[in-house]
Amino acid sequence: MNPILITGCARSGTSMSAGIINMNGAFGGTMSGPNRSNQKGMFENATIRNAIVKPWLQSHGYDPMCQTPLPDVTNLPPWPALKHSVDEVFRLQGYQKGPWFYKGAKMCLMWPRWHEAYPGAKWIIVRREDSAIVNSCLKTGFMRKRSTVESWQEWINYHKMCFQQMHSAELQVREVWPSKFVEGDYTEIREVVEWAGLTFDEAAARKFISPELYGG
Repeated sequence: MNPILITGCARSGTSMSAGIINMNGAFGGTMSGPNRSNQKGMFENATIRNAIVKPWLQSHGYDPMCQTPLPDVTNLPPWPALKHSVDEVFRLQGYQKGPWFYKGAKMCLMWPRWHEAYPGAKWIIVRREDSAIVNSCLKTGFMRKRSTVESWQEWINYHKMCFQQMHSAELQVREVWPSKFVEGDYTEIREVVEWAGLTFDEAAARKFISPELYGG
């Protein structure tokens, strides 16, 4: 089955968005739990991140955190083993059938290789205002390889270029702005959840979303 792939700038609300996709029925495997910066959980498959994505980035001279240096999205090395490796992780973690997802903020910076692996994937790009992302990066311990507003803005601009490429390449893409559902407007996230083939549970979303955590 084609996956749901969730991406966007780090510190945009990708974990919150992935949590909603997960609670509405998509299988995510063994995911990273809560930490100081993501108190509800990261909702990112830890094995895929640590055993597949980061080693591939490091092997080609890119920062495994995708802060600096960034992958050259226009000239990415081949990644023929990606689909088999990801599929095998999910098989070993108990996936049998139905919707499944992987959330990775770094994916948009290597989207052509993920698109080759899963051409039928439904992509969800999580968006946030630039200034809010910059402020969050400056306050977040693991976002440490850039230190100025200007350098983080440059980093955001590169992500936005990748988002535009994904739209221009006519991938199946929808965007969500967590600032909307944090404020109680579930229209957009409901539409995206249903577009992804799931049934939106508003009561569960209200219980899960913590507006006070999104400000960080």
